[in-house]
Amino acid sequence: MTHFLSSDQNPSGHKLEDVLKKVRNDIIYRATKIMDDNRPEAQHVLNNNIEILGMLAKSIALAEDSTMVLNKSFGTSQIGAPRIGTE
Repeated sequence: MTHFLSSDQNPSGHKLEDVLKKVRNDIIYRATKIMDDNRPEAQHVLNNNIEILGMLAKSIALAEDSTMVLNKSFGTSQIGAPRIGTE
């Protein structure tokens, strides 16, 4: 069973791109709290967060692309059997 993502066992779950966007927003929010802290540790964490944001942007684009492919091929997701894969 999935904890966050929608599946046959968790039909009220979220789409991957939506979860990734929420994580992205949280990182941006936290980054604004440390952006004026000039201590090396804070700047190190900020730089790491900037790298992670780039990776998240790519991940969001891939997740949106997958959703587009599934919707185009099989229609929008419905409660019940998965559109691809096994139950």
